Formats: sequence, structure tokens, C-alpha cells
Amino acid sequence: MIEQLLRTPFTDLVKVPHPVVQTGMGWVSGPRLVSGTANAGGLGILASATMTLEELEKAIVETKSRTDKPFGVNLRADATDAPTRCRLLIEYDVKVASFALAPKPELIATLKEHDIVVMPSVGAAKHAKKVASWGADAVMVQGGEGGGHTGPIPTTLLLPTVLDAVDIPVIAAGGFFDGRGLAAAISYGAAGIGMGTRFLLTRDSAVPDAVKQLYLDRGLTDTVVTAKVDGMPHRMLRTDLVEQLEESSLVRRMGPTLRRTLEFKRTSGMSWVELLRDGREMRRQQGRTLGQMALAANTPTMLRAGLVEGDTSAGVLASGQVVGVIDDLPTCEELIDRVVTRAAEELRRAGSYLV
Repeated sequence: MIEQLLRTPFTDLVKVPHPVVQTGMGWVSGPRLVSGTANAGGLGILASATMTLEELEKAIVETKSRTDKPFGVNLRADATDAPTRCRLLIEYDVKVASFALAPKPELIATLKEHDIVVMPSVGAAKHAKKVASWGADAVMVQGGEGGGHTGPIPTTLLLPTVLDAVDIPVIAAGGFFDGRGLAAAISYGAAGIGMGTRFLLTRDSAVPDAVKQLYLDRGLTDTVVTAKVDGMPHRMLRTDLVEQLEESSLVRRMGPTLRRTLEFKRTSGMSWVELLRDGREMRRQQGRTLGQMALAANTPTMLRAGLVEGDTSAGVLASGQVVGVIDDLPTCEELIDRVVTRAAEELRRAGSYLV
């Protein structure tokens, strides 16, 4: 690991040397990738949405056995067992709690009482302002270039609006893959960058090699944003399965959706009551229709088929647009070293233009 070259409010807050975050990707961000990122000086984040409570505890223990550096856990704020999962973070002294959607003020307060950094992901300036007023320590903002669930606004337009709205550290995500991006984000005023697809395509990622090669073979126009998988805009690789989903009607998709819902219930260990509670909370927080909530059960099962089992004929592959400019599989340490080194070089070069 190289020495610290960039000090930002985020590195001071989280106590990591490099302002680089490996985002919490379902089925991808496990102990091996998270510890690889942490040992390289970045912030690795475990993805817990696809884990049972017992699996999450096991993953935290394994990660701590692989690294003594800070790391985080990504949580679904709308999950009915979110408070229970947060108690695990407190028990095991996890440094960062990151959230998809806004956690409740009382949950933020509980985490902060135990010196856990709270970092929700947001897609709009008004959401950043809201969680900052509730006590969030930092926010991650993802532009439309990002993989997985995403919005329509590009990072270059979304990031400045969030920076203008809050005074806490902002991590920029969506479209980042190298040191030039980190330098650009810092120049905007961000305190660091988050990368998902770039970390998925490392040797420390547990994604099957054949699937990684499928990513590496893709170009800049080979992703698509579709709502046909789970009812919400979702950026993924353009595959035969995705094309079929795009062309199919809701009625034709409901049979497979029901089967995947049953599979998700089995693998998650959730009861029907828990599933219904989560669905009700999802509808309240996100305004999803009943049809969209039914489709939402597709996501974990279809992502697992592609990213874990390597079955691209039955699964989907979440991906950011940066897939089109990535052509290698470094280790996390190699990746972070070159990202930070290049960013420092670019910032020095830009500084030379000052008169």
C-alpha cells in the first residue's frame, strides 16, 4: 500500500488513508473484496441486503479476521430488521453504516452514540439535505452512469447540486474508474469517490472469471437501464435475457416473478409476514405499486444467478457505464495505488495552471 497522498474530510472522518470507497454490491461485496479494499487503504463496504442476519454476522467476523482496518456495512433502511442489523454493527465495532435510502433519525442517533459513521446514499440534493439535518455524517451521491438502481441525472450535474446543499463530506459515485475521476471529483468539492463496477472487475472479487470476461468484452453502449426486472430503473449489461425482459409484458413476467419470490423467501429465511412488512415499508418509502413490489423479489435471485452462479441465461448483471473503458483485473491494492497516484499527479498538474 502506498503512503497517503490525499487528505480529505472523508479520510479524516473514517480514518482511512485514501478517499476511495468500494460500494456495497449485492452478491459481490463479500469479506474477500471488502478486506482487500480495506488493506489497500480504501473503505470497503459489505453488502448485507442479500444476506440473512446470521450470514451478515458471519461475514463481519470473517472480514475482521482478514483486516484490522476500518470497513463498513451497507443496509437497507426500509428493512424491518434494520435495527437488529445495526446492533450487530455496534456489537462488532464496525466503523461505517452505509444505507440505501434514508435511515430513520432515531437509527442515525443510535449509531452515532456508538461512534459509527452514518453514510446514506442519495439521488437528489433534497434527500442529502434531509439526512444531513437528521445527523448523517456523510453522503454518497450516485449519478445516472452508475450500475444497479440509478437515476436519470448524470454525476456531473447531480454532484454540484448536492455539494451546494450540505456541509458534510460528499462521496461521488457513478462513472468513476481511475485517478482522473478522483481528481475531478475533488476539484468539484467532493471528499472522495465510490466505485462499484471497477471493484467488481478486480482479482479480489469473487465473481466467476467467465462473467468477469463478459464484462471486459463490453463497450460503452453495452449497458441498458430497465425497470422490467424489479419495477425500478436498474442499469445492467445488455444480454439476451435483458432484451427478452424488455420485450415481455407484465403478465408474461408474473409467472417467473412468483417462482423467484418463493426462491428469495427460501434463501433469505424470511417469513411471509416479514416479506409483507418489508413490502409495506417499501411502498411507504418509495411509492412502489403492488406490481413493482412483486417484481422487486426478482432482483436478489436474478443477480445471484448471474454474479454468483455465472448463469447469464437466468440472471442479470448489474453494471455501470464504465464497463466500456475497463480492460484489466488488478488487485484492490494495485487499483487503489494507481487511482490515488494518478489523482495526485493530475491535481498537481492542474495547480500549475494557477497564476
